[in-house]
Amino acid sequence: MFKTLILMEQFEPGFLGVFINPFYLTRKALLKNIKLLSSEITGKTLDVGCGTKPYEKYFNSTEYIGLEVENTINKEEKKVDVFYKGDKIPFADKEFDSVFSSQVLEHVFNSHQFLSEINRVKKPKAKLLLTVPFIWDEHEQPFDYGRYSSFGLKDLLEKNGFKIINHLKSLNNIAVVFQIFNVYIYKISVKRKIIRQILTLFVMAPANVIAIIFSKILPKNDDLFLDNVVLAEKVHDV
Repeated sequence: MFKTLILMEQFEPGFLGVFINPFYLTRKALLKNIKLLSSEITGKTLDVGCGTKPYEKYFNSTEYIGLEVENTINKEEKKVDVFYKGDKIPFADKEFDSVFSSQVLEHVFNSHQFLSEINRVKKPKAKLLLTVPFIWDEHEQPFDYGRYSSFGLKDLLEKNGFKIINHLKSLNNIAVVFQIFNVYIYKISVKRKIIRQILTLFVMAPANVIAIIFSKILPKNDDLFLDNVVLAEKVHDV
C-alpha cells in the first residue's frame, strides 16, 4: 500500500508530493499537460518506453501495449508487454491508432530512425503524443543523448512525416529555476539515502512551496521551460 502510494506520488504528485518528491514541480506540470491532450490518444495505442505505464488511465484506448528496449534500467519494476532491441519496432505497418512516448526521445541516439519506425506502425492521421526534455540534467547515464528546443523538435517531426497540432511548453515559469535547484541537491545526495531524505524534507520541499507561490506571482517565460509536450499527426509515410 505504502509502496503504491509513493509510486503514484512520483508520477501523479498531489499534496504529499510537495514534501517527498524532489521532482514534484516537473512531474506535476508534465501530468497537467499530458491530461490536456490525453483525449486525442484513442483506439489501439502503443506506449514506446512505457516504464510503469503511469499515464495509461488518462487515455481513451481500446488496447494499450507497452514497449521497452531489452536493456532497460530496472526492468523488473516495469509493466512491459513487448521488449525489442531499440531499432525496428516489432509490429506491422499501420497497426496503431495512436502512439504515446514520454521522456524517451532524449535516450535515443538515432532519433530519425526512432520516429520513422513510429510513423511506420501508425495508421494515416494517427496521433502521436510525445514529451521530451528541453532543460534537464544528464540522467540514466550513459544513455542520454540529446535535448530538444521547440524548433528542433518541430523540424525533426516534420522530416519524419508528422505535423504538429499542439505544442505545450511544460513548467515555463520561475518554478523551472527551483526544479533545477532541487535536481542539483538530489544529485549530490543520491548515494546517501538518509541525507537525501533529510534534504528532501528540509531543503527541496521548501523550494517546492516557494516555487508554487512565486509561479503564481511572476510572469511566464516561453523561452525557458523544462519539457516539450507535443501532439502530432501522421501526414505521410517516410
